[in-house]
Amino acid sequence: MQIQRKKVSELVREEIISLIKSGEIPPNSKLPTENELAKRFGVSRVPLREALSVLEASGVIESKQGGGSWVREVNLATMLDPVQFEMVDVRQVQDLLEMRTIVESEAAYLAANRRKEKDLTYLKTSLDAFKKVMNDEQAVGYEADYVFHIALVKAAYNPFLTQTMDHLSDLHQRALKFSLEKNLGWTAKRKEVYLEHEKIYEAIKERDGAAARNAVINHLTNARIKLHDKRVMKKDGNEGNDGN
Repeated sequence: MQIQRKKVSELVREEIISLIKSGEIPPNSKLPTENELAKRFGVSRVPLREALSVLEASGVIESKQGGGSWVREVNLATMLDPVQFEMVDVRQVQDLLEMRTIVESEAAYLAANRRKEKDLTYLKTSLDAFKKVMNDEQAVGYEADYVFHIALVKAAYNPFLTQTMDHLSDLHQRALKFSLEKNLGWTAKRKEVYLEHEKIYEAIKERDGAAARNAVINHLTNARIKLHDKRVMKKDGNEGNDGN
């Protein structure tokens, strides 16, 4: 197996990101000077400037009038680059899951009443694909997860719901990846996620709107608990924690 060697600028970029994530260089604070950073990392100013350019292009830092670079507040709603996603606060993923719970639970209710046979076939195909990828311990499975949820929303036959999810497709997939990566190596948790999808499918198949809505709420609430969203209360009355 060939070992991939990273450029010096990539290593510097990762070190700066680590400093920001640890809080040593918090958002809205000024980065040390180029000379200070070059000395700290033991590199020349050429790879340092390249690393800073990538971070600035990604929106992680910005140059301000008067000199110097400053760390920006990274917002999930404006995030366009994978570099930025490394910097997203988990609270923003929790907020996205909260919004999805509102939208997708009602979409599931509508889908149970409006779905056609072709929608049911597509949902089953995507469910089977998700099961297959969940059985692969090395696969994250966010693509298959995304396809299932989009199929659910489309089966509601409301163009505004579909457009809303389409506009969020990039953020939706990255947030799924962020969440599902936490299940890698945990066979029981991966099976649990699949079974939650299966319950949604079965409720839509049986045209049980209330059960479909509740299945989506349960599924996305569990995802929020896994991400330590303390706004979610567990069924036993305790505040949300790992929950798995």
